[in-house]
Amino acid sequence: MLAFKVPLGNAITGPMDSMQVFDRTLVRRRRDRAADGFARADFLFQESAGRLTDRLFDVTRDFPLALDLGCHTGQVAGALAPNARIGTLLQCDFSSAMSAAAARNGRPSFCADEEFLPLAEHSLDLVLSNLSLHWVNDLPGALAQIRRAIKPDGLFLATLFGGETLRELRTALLEAEAETAGGVAPRVSPFTDVRDAGNLLTRAGFALPVVDADTITVTYGDMFKLMSDLRGMAETNTVLERRKVPTRRATFLRAAEIYAQRYTNAAGRIAASFQIITMTAWVPHTSQPKALRPGSATARLADVLKTQEVGVGENTPFAKKP
Repeated sequence: MLAFKVPLGNAITGPMDSMQVFDRTLVRRRRDRAADGFARADFLFQESAGRLTDRLFDVTRDFPLALDLGCHTGQVAGALAPNARIGTLLQCDFSSAMSAAAARNGRPSFCADEEFLPLAEHSLDLVLSNLSLHWVNDLPGALAQIRRAIKPDGLFLATLFGGETLRELRTALLEAEAETAGGVAPRVSPFTDVRDAGNLLTRAGFALPVVDADTITVTYGDMFKLMSDLRGMAETNTVLERRKVPTRRATFLRAAEIYAQRYTNAAGRIAASFQIITMTAWVPHTSQPKALRPGSATARLADVLKTQEVGVGENTPFAKKP
């Protein structure tokens, strides 16, 4: 790993939610294990990184110091265009093996936990995060830490998997387990709903939040090839309430049957949906546009529309006659 100067400060921590959803130790261990062969299964991360960095073309400013938070093996750095207005891009991942692999692209890299960021306040101009924050237990707290680490009028751009991700696999596994084991346990990790993402940004103190979502559909020969890719991505289930005993072979076989029966396309391949939520927001600054106070308008809407203003309760051609 390269030696470099990082704007380190004390870990910026916020109030952690008492409910812990994910086994973060297991998240780290699976990323460590996947790091060496990640290039064989990183197609979603490559695609998402390209879409994420394309957003920078809409921003006409320079970013002297930026951070790729949850960098995996450096997909964001690889997707940046040569003319991207970024001075220094730092790379950071929860997995030491991932961050070490990312450092091979020649950009500085370090290992840190998104839930306890060791970054100085107002030290960064831009934070990018590509398909990593969905593994954070306290996402509002992590977003608040990110916001405090960015300078006023700095930019935050992130993608994460949304609630429609792997809906086909979730359905097949739950139904198969109910049939073969007499009960169900969480099989696919919960994801953020796109409707809540904007509220999370506002709650964390960001300004001008924009959230949108796209769905990428990937086809496979069978369910087991999909599950193999998920292991290669380090995206398998780490929910604390997951079943701790090995899954019955009969459950997997039945799930594969249900999957094939319901989600096979005309070419004979099964479909797997990955919903990608993209979040864009700014750290508040006095130069940013603000909504006017109610009643502060200086022009009448009727004048702008060149029409007649009708008061509340007045008769109009469309008023209901008694």
